[in-house]
Amino acid sequence: MKRISLLLIILALSIVANAQTGQAASSPTAPSDSELATQTTAASEGEDVQASESTESFDPGSVIIGHVTDAHSWHMFDFYTKDGVEHAVAIPLPVILLNDGHIDCFMSSKFHHGHADYKGYRLVGGGLEREEIICVDESGQPKLDAQGNIVKPLDFSISKVPAAIMIIVAIIITVVMVANKGYKKREGRAPKGLQSFVEMLVCYVRDDIVRPVIGEEHYQKYLPYMLTLFFFIFMSNCMGLIPFFPAGANVTGNLAVTAILAIITFFITNLSGNKHYWTDIFNTPGVPAWLKIFPLMPVVELIGVFTKPIVLMIRLFANMTAGHIVVLGFVVMIFILSNTISVGVGAGVSVLSVIFSVFIDLLECLVAYIQAYVFTMLSSLYIGMAVQEPHHAKA
Repeated sequence: MKRISLLLIILALSIVANAQTGQAASSPTAPSDSELATQTTAASEGEDVQASESTESFDPGSVIIGHVTDAHSWHMFDFYTKDGVEHAVAIPLPVILLNDGHIDCFMSSKFHHGHADYKGYRLVGGGLEREEIICVDESGQPKLDAQGNIVKPLDFSISKVPAAIMIIVAIIITVVMVANKGYKKREGRAPKGLQSFVEMLVCYVRDDIVRPVIGEEHYQKYLPYMLTLFFFIFMSNCMGLIPFFPAGANVTGNLAVTAILAIITFFITNLSGNKHYWTDIFNTPGVPAWLKIFPLMPVVELIGVFTKPIVLMIRLFANMTAGHIVVLGFVVMIFILSNTISVGVGAGVSVLSVIFSVFIDLLECLVAYIQAYVFTMLSSLYIGMAVQEPHHAKA
C-alpha cells in the first residue's frame, strides 16, 4: 500500500508538471492580432458582459469545446441580473507565470473571466480557441517581439485539469489509507465496507490482468504501477461523469495526461526489456535473411515500439472525450432549437435530450471501467512481452 501511495504522488507531480506543455502542443493556434484587438476592446469596456452581448446567437461548438478542454478557472455556472447582465460564477485557480526572469503568482479571478488585465497580462481564448495568457503594454495592446509574434510568458499555472488530478490523487490515497487501516484493525477477519471494495479491485487487477499477462515470475515487480494506473484512470473517468465541483473535469480527455501515462509505460517497458526482447526487434526469428540484410523488418519492429504508447494515448483520450461531447451534444440541442425555432420546441425536445443524456451517462460508466481495464491490460501486455523468456530457455 505504501508503494502504491508513493507512485500516486510521483504520477501526479509528473502530470502536473507537463500538463500545460502537452496541452500547448496539441491545442489550436493562438488568436490572431485582429482577434486580440477585439478582446482588448472588450476588456476596456468593463468587467461584466453587457446585456447586448448576452443576446448573441448561441454557439454550441464553443460551449462543448469549452467544457471538455482545460481552463485557468473552474467554471460553475452563469446567472443574469435583473438588468440582463450576465455574470459567471467560477472557482479561481492559482496563476504562476515566468516572464523576463521573474515569477508572478496570483489568482485567476484577477482577470475577471477575461475582461480585465492584471500586472501586464491578459487572459485570451476560451471556447473553440485555446485559453492562454499573453503580455500587454500599458496602453492595453499586445506586446510583440522582434519577429512580430505575440509575447507570452511561460505558464506553470495550476489550471482545471492539474487541480482535478490533485483532488483525484488525494481521494485515491485517502481510500487506500482507510482500507489499509481497516486491515490493521480487522486482522485475520473478513474485509468489510470500503476495505472489501478496495480488496476486490486489487485482487481483480492482480489475478485477472497483471499475473496472467506478465507472468508469475515478474508480476509482483510491476503490480504497484499497474494498480496505480488502474485506480487513477478509473477514478478520473468516474469523476469526469459527475457534472459539478469537485468533479466534472475531463482529466483523461486531456491529451497531455494520457500522453504522460503512455510515456511512463513506454519507459518501463523498454527499460525492463531483456536480451530476448531486443533480439526479436532487430533480429526477428523466422524472417528471410534478405529482409534482415535490407532492414525492413527491424525498421517495422522499431516503429512498433513507438506506436504502442501512441495507441495507448489516443485510445483513452478519444474514447473519453467522445463520450463527453455526445452528452453535451444532447444538452445543447435544447438551446439550439429554442433559439432557432421556439422555446416550446426546445422544451419539448428537452425531455428526449435528458433521456438520451442519462442513457449515454450510464453507458459512460461502463466505458470508464473498460478504458481503465484496457489501458492496464495493454500496459501489462507490453511489459510482459519485454520481460518474458523464450520457451527453450525455461526448459
